[in-house]
Amino acid sequence: MQVPLDGLPERVTIYEVGPRDGLQNEKAIIPVADKAEFIVRLADAGLRTIETTSFVHPKWVPQLADAEELIGALPGTDAVRRPVLVPNERGLDRALANGVTDIAIFASATESFARRNLNRTVDESLAMFAPVVERARAEGLWVRVYVSMACGDPWEGDVPIEQVVSVARRVMDLGCSQLSLGDTIGVGTPGQVTALITALAEAGIGPDRLAVHFHDTYGQALANTLAALRAGVTVVDASAGGIGGCPYAESSTGNLATEDLVWMLHGLGIETGVDLEKLAATSRWMAGRLGRPSPSRVVQALSP
Repeated sequence: MQVPLDGLPERVTIYEVGPRDGLQNEKAIIPVADKAEFIVRLADAGLRTIETTSFVHPKWVPQLADAEELIGALPGTDAVRRPVLVPNERGLDRALANGVTDIAIFASATESFARRNLNRTVDESLAMFAPVVERARAEGLWVRVYVSMACGDPWEGDVPIEQVVSVARRVMDLGCSQLSLGDTIGVGTPGQVTALITALAEAGIGPDRLAVHFHDTYGQALANTLAALRAGVTVVDASAGGIGGCPYAESSTGNLATEDLVWMLHGLGIETGVDLEKLAATSRWMAGRLGRPSPSRVVQALSP
C-alpha cells in the first residue's frame, strides 16, 4: 500500500553502486561476462545510473583489474549513465581512453582513512584530485566526489560535522558536480544526518548537489535515508542485493540494499522508475554467482 508522507520528494534517483562498490571486496574473481550481464540486468530493471568499475591499480583492487575489458563488453546506450571511479590522473587517462563520460573521485573526511585508503593526508589527496577534476571538466565530463567517514571513523571515532563540511567545501570548490556523503562504517543516525545536511546547506552546498551513501552496520541505513529525503536530498546510493562494503575499513558491512530502498520509496509513493521484481531477480542471480544468499531483506521476502 502506498501512503505518502508530507515533506518528501515525488521522485528519487537511485545511484546504483553494486557493480563497483558491491563487487570490489569479493576475493573470488567474477568473470567479465557475469559483471556485464549484472549491469545489463540492472539497467533492464530500470536503474539509470550504474557505477560500473574503477580505474584503480589492479594491485589494490584485483577484482576490478578488468575495467577496460568490462567497458568494452557493455552495449552502447545513451539511456544509462555508467560512472567509473578514478583515483588519480593515470586513472583519468584510462577513463578518457575508454570513452567514459562520468567519473567519481574518492575523498576522506578524516586523516586516518585518507592515509589508509589513499596513502596521503587529506591535504595531499585534495592536491592530487585538483588536476583530475580540472582536466575532466575541460573534457566535458560529469564529476562526482565521495566524502567518506562522514559520520564516524573506526580509528578517530565521532567525526565533527564542521570537519566534514570543511573537506566537502574544499573538494566541491575544485569543480565537482555532486557530493555523495559516505557513512562508511554505518554509525550515523537520523539526527546526525539532518544536522550534517543542514550545515552543508549553510556552507553553500545545498541538497540539490548532494547524494547519500549509507551502510547498514547498525541497521540505520533506511532511517538515515528517510532523514536525508526530508532534508531535501533526492539522490540515494544503494547496492543491488546489499552486497559490498569497504576494503579499507574492516568494520564496514554491506551497503544499503537497492531492493530495501525501493520497497520503502514505493511505499511512500515516491517514483524511482525501478521494477522491483526484476531487480530482486537480478540480485538472486548474482547471489548464485557469489555462492551465498543475498543479505537484502526484500530479496529474501520476495524469493520463491
